[in-house]
Amino acid sequence: MTDKKIFVVFGATGNQGGSVINAVLGDSKTASEFQIRGITRDPSKPNAKALEARGVECVAADINNTEQIKSAFQGAYAVFAMTNYWEKMDAELEMQQGRNIADLAKESGVQHLIWSSLLDITKLSNGKFGKVEHFDSKAAVERYIRDIGVPATFFLPGFFMSNFPEGMLRQLPPDNDWTLALPMNPETPIPCIDVAADTGKFVKGILTHRDRLLGKQLYASAAYYTPKEIVATFAELYPEAGKKAKYVQVSKDDYIGALAGTGMPEKGAEELYENMVFMYEFGYYGKASLDESLAILDEKPTSLKESFSKAKAFQGIQ
Repeated sequence: MTDKKIFVVFGATGNQGGSVINAVLGDSKTASEFQIRGITRDPSKPNAKALEARGVECVAADINNTEQIKSAFQGAYAVFAMTNYWEKMDAELEMQQGRNIADLAKESGVQHLIWSSLLDITKLSNGKFGKVEHFDSKAAVERYIRDIGVPATFFLPGFFMSNFPEGMLRQLPPDNDWTLALPMNPETPIPCIDVAADTGKFVKGILTHRDRLLGKQLYASAAYYTPKEIVATFAELYPEAGKKAKYVQVSKDDYIGALAGTGMPEKGAEELYENMVFMYEFGYYGKASLDESLAILDEKPTSLKESFSKAKAFQGIQ
């Protein structure tokens, strides 16, 4: 074990970190090369104990506690780091968390920081869409990582496929037809990823192609899907429910009003509105191809159809 490289994984018991751990341990080559050190808030929880039973070293560290992170980085070769903007909806906090990780990675001699990033939408749109903070804050951390010279690769996850069965694609009154209602053009290409199944596939690819990918962005998505294609995929899998399934392009006021009805603060609703509409004009990834990113995978990514077929929210639908 002592000759293995230590790979620190944030969010070890969550969907993204857990996916990374599964991918590394599920490949005999990477499992023999890397010792995983999983960061979690509470190593005594059952999920953490299950990871320990698989050989993962679970350590307690809060992302806001620099001393704990510094301790977790001791002797580390690589780090997969991610933040959760939506926990506090505070861009300044997210940027500070990211800068702390970058500073401590440099101080600890980490040779490969894999940062979960996104594009700067304010910059991409020339200021037209300046409220998509959860993109811009991660992009700001990416710039900081580059500026201070930490050897890094930037993992940019696409739109989560799970967003659709978990609330976006649902039955709406008055007819209870299955409906996807968003404020975007029906032909908008949305890059999608099954984050629980495929985060690890992409991160393992980054980890094993370090020299080739240092300083580069990797667009982690299986494919681009339009809203019309998303509804068609649902209808193909569930033909009875899908008979009247449809996409509806809603107005800004209706979309923000619907989010407000779920308890979303106005600031967050405005942000999600801009998140949806910028994609048609400027592209989630600036209209870039996914081919180069997909080429590093050694197994196929999960398609939208595969993801929908196993979605718990869709179970029992005909």
